[in-house]
Amino acid sequence: MKTSYTYIISNKYRTTFYTGVTSNLNKRISEHQNGIGSEFTKKYNLKDLVYYEEFTDINQAIAREKQIKNWKKEWKLNLIKEKNPILKTLQIM
Repeated sequence: MKTSYTYIISNKYRTTFYTGVTSNLNKRISEHQNGIGSEFTKKYNLKDLVYYEEFTDINQAIAREKQIKNWKKEWKLNLIKEKNPILKTLQIM
């Protein structure tokens, strides 16, 4: 099966977060960084990958995205900090 991702990007001040889903994380993050795609991410200058999860089933990735999108900002921050305590911009392998 094809790998899918649920991801969270932020601005440089880490004040606003966007949760998305994709089957090509490198390409999607590049699109965000170049202002292609989501109007929300363009409006708030969200370009920094701060969190992602990998799935083997796109349906699981979509379900996780929906779950996280319904969370409070504090819950999202706690999730991010579990894997990325200093909220650094992650590099994709």
